[in-house]
This record gives sequence, C-alpha cells and structure tokens, in this order.
Amino acid sequence: MYEKTLSRKTVYEGLILNVDVLDVELENGRKSKREIVQHGVAVAIIPQLPDGRFVFIRQFRKPMERICFEVVAGNCDPGEKEIVSAERELQEETGYRAETLELLGPVFPSVGYCTERIDIFFAKVSAERGQVSFDDDERIETVILTEAQMDAKIRNNEIADAKTLAAWMLYKAKNV
Repeated sequence: MYEKTLSRKTVYEGLILNVDVLDVELENGRKSKREIVQHGVAVAIIPQLPDGRFVFIRQFRKPMERICFEVVAGNCDPGEKEIVSAERELQEETGYRAETLELLGPVFPSVGYCTERIDIFFAKVSAERGQVSFDDDERIETVILTEAQMDAKIRNNEIADAKTLAAWMLYKAKNV
C-alpha cells in the first residue's frame, strides 16, 4: 500500500499549521487528492503529585465552543527538544516542576489528514506549586484528581479530548 505524490500545493500558511493539497497516484494507477494539515511536534504530560493524585487542566477551546478537560500539553518551539518542551509546558500551565520525566510514547491524533505527533510524558512533580506563566491568550484552570476519579470521568464520557484519552491509556498500560 503506497501513494505516490505527483504534486503538492500549500493553500494556507498559518501561525501553527499549514494546509497542503496533494495530487497522488494510487498503486492501481488511479489518481486522487489528499488534503493534509502540516503541524509540528507537540507534547502532553501526565503529572503526578507525591500523594498519588494527578494534575490536569481545563480550558475553553474555540473549535469545540466549550470548556475541555485535558492533559497538560503544548507545541514544541522550533528547534526545542521534546523533553524540554514538556518541562516548559508543565511549568507554564500548572506551576509544577518535574522531578522526573519519562516518555510513554508518541500518538498521532488524526492520521487521515494531519501530520501532528504528540509525545506523551509521565512526570513526577514536587508538591510545591510555583507561578504559572500562561500565554497572553490562554485561560487555564488546574484540576487535581485521583486515579479512580479520572477513570470515572472516562467511564462517564466526561472526557472527549483524544490526546487526553490516549495519554491516560499509555499511562495505564505502562503502569509507571
């Protein structure tokens, strides 16, 4: 299974993503089009406090027109290593600092049309919370939950964010 790219045209260039339209040839010789969102690498972090509880966030997400419950996450700055991005995003969004940080694995949120890869990390954080430093356009609320509370939220369909569900599954599968 392979598709040969015949042509590529960037139809939109934005701050965090570009959109390309590709003409492709399938293995059987048929031609088709692909619309691809080009997005850089991002990180997501599941922070655990010394008492065993976990740190999550809530924020308004314009595409969904609602407040979403999520893992801590953000885009990597150009040239920034993923582990550095994870440490930075954790501190910026929650005020907590990682004592340990372990890569659980990558996820690809929507392989049908987007190149984004999110590297999922597990962090053990200190109990002391420092200052947050949100971006100018961010409003974030920190939420602290036990493992049982998080599992209940998932069972009750209270979490719809794919990266959060994938991150929690990786955490549970690795049993760190």
